[in-house]
Amino acid sequence: MSNPYPVQPSIEKMKEDAARQKNNSGTQEKRELAGEGDYQDKHLDNVAHNPNALLENPLQGISHERLEAMGRAFAREKGLGEYEEEFAKGAQVAQDPLAFESLTMLNDEDRNVLRREITHKWHQPWQLYFLTICCSMAAAVQGMDESVTNGANLFWAPQFGLNTAEGAPNASTNEWYLGLVNGAPYLACAVLGCWLTAPLNTWLGRRGTIFLTATISALTCIWSACTNSTWHLFAARFVLGLGIGPKSATVPVYAAETAPPIIRGALVMQWQVWTAFGIMLGTVASLAFYKVPDPTSAAITGLNWRLMLGSAALPAFFVMAQVYFCPESPRWLIGRGRYGDAYKSLCRLRHTKLQAARDLFLINALLEEEANIATGKSAIVELFTVARNRRGALGAGIVMFMQQCCGINVIAYYSSTIFRQAGFDEITALGATLGFGALNFVMAAPAVWTIDTFGRRFLLLLTFPLMAIFLLMTGMAFFIPEGNARIAVVALGIYLHCMAYSPGEGPVPFVYSAEAFPLYVRDVGMSFATATTWVFNFIVALTFPRLLSAFTRQGAFGWYAGWNVVGTFLVLFFVPETKGLSLEELDQVFSVPTKIHAAYHLKGLGYNFRKYILRQRLPPRKPLYSWEDTTYARD
Repeated sequence: MSNPYPVQPSIEKMKEDAARQKNNSGTQEKRELAGEGDYQDKHLDNVAHNPNALLENPLQGISHERLEAMGRAFAREKGLGEYEEEFAKGAQVAQDPLAFESLTMLNDEDRNVLRREITHKWHQPWQLYFLTICCSMAAAVQGMDESVTNGANLFWAPQFGLNTAEGAPNASTNEWYLGLVNGAPYLACAVLGCWLTAPLNTWLGRRGTIFLTATISALTCIWSACTNSTWHLFAARFVLGLGIGPKSATVPVYAAETAPPIIRGALVMQWQVWTAFGIMLGTVASLAFYKVPDPTSAAITGLNWRLMLGSAALPAFFVMAQVYFCPESPRWLIGRGRYGDAYKSLCRLRHTKLQAARDLFLINALLEEEANIATGKSAIVELFTVARNRRGALGAGIVMFMQQCCGINVIAYYSSTIFRQAGFDEITALGATLGFGALNFVMAAPAVWTIDTFGRRFLLLLTFPLMAIFLLMTGMAFFIPEGNARIAVVALGIYLHCMAYSPGEGPVPFVYSAEAFPLYVRDVGMSFATATTWVFNFIVALTFPRLLSAFTRQGAFGWYAGWNVVGTFLVLFFVPETKGLSLEELDQVFSVPTKIHAAYHLKGLGYNFRKYILRQRLPPRKPLYSWEDTTYARD
């Protein structure tokens, strides 16, 4: 793949100036802390061994006067000369966004805006929240696409001759067919849909891809409602996957590329929050249409389950109507050389032209540096041959894999079946499933505040052990003789598992995957991440009906409990933290070799045991990342 982000002469000049610069506000303090010779040696060594090191801050070491000149030159070069003053100020602020108080070029109004950006992080332009609503509706589409089949399974399977009752003829074969139809969209996502993300985004942009995939989702939901056989329904749901796959890869990236870093995690995680809301809506639709009778005046059989499947088209129409009123991703526009449009987009997403100029200048500088690590090979090859990209793919792949193997979707897709086996009747089973969907939505709310405060790793490491315990509790409950006690414990275990999932493995995977890749491979990287989650989603949907019979209910839930234990250690050793940094600065995080990251946290297990369990007084550990250590220069 040719380099889509050619390095600008201004950035090359910037590097030369940085090397010569002796007195400036950024490096002087560092030299006083570490010693000038030590600082230069460390910096040169770091760059030599780590080509991404400059991405931590490519503007470091440049005088304010030079930054002002660079900002003005950038504005003129990109056809934004009328905003030259804003870019002159923005270039200075971009060097260190928290050091604006000392910049003499800024006036009091500028400083007040930048202060408020920190002290009132949720005070954002309505256009940003309008975009977030659009992304949330797209997530609700997916949630309904996933969950309406839960109630419909009770009706279409018997109508099409798939009797899965214990002792029924061909019951085991019918269980495989039921799983295959339920998993058809996720099979399509894994083998084709997700891999259409990159070409669709290249041709149509983020908004165009969302519009097209919402259209596919709406039409195939209506098609599913009109099917007349198992294989006809399989075909409709398979095509549905062509809408789910690219949408699930594009929407989180779109949100991540438009959100300010300070609340990026909270906004991107709305994908999962509103997917949970869509799952709840799907259950509401199942209950609403449960008792709809077949009309006597028309040859329609199974009107209730057809309305259930078709109802998922409704939120898709809202997305189609809204998406083109949202601004396009500034990063996507920069990648196409449309700097004027990118600045207009940022002006809609930020309060002032100064903030928009700052972000555009910094994004461009970081993307130009990022482009230098490209090898010129195809994006899919660079995803696994460039070490930084490979580490991002490893982290994203783990959290996406675990989203399916943590056990949540066996409940989302088959909770009605599980509750019926626990002793509920059909309508009560659907009511209990609605409670599951409501909890999934409500309990994601804490993560809105915690995901950017405590971080992604903390939420995962806290909730994986809890999910393991609650799944074991659910499985073991089936040893209780049939009756109210079994029903109560099964329902409690499922609800507690959902409460642990919703603030952790629920929102984190799509947030993390949207952050993990540099822009030049982001579409392909997100395709890989979402293909990973959908292929295992398909496996879960396909195998669980048979797993319940082969492993027994206790063994099936114990199987997924074991995977939660595995997930705890995978996250501990191989998933770096991503909170609080810009998408481009995360290159520095993923530049730490995997073996160093794993070894650091392996040693941390012993350290934390001695400190917090044995209550020993130990000196603080040296942080893994340089910017976390105030004793050393940030290089």
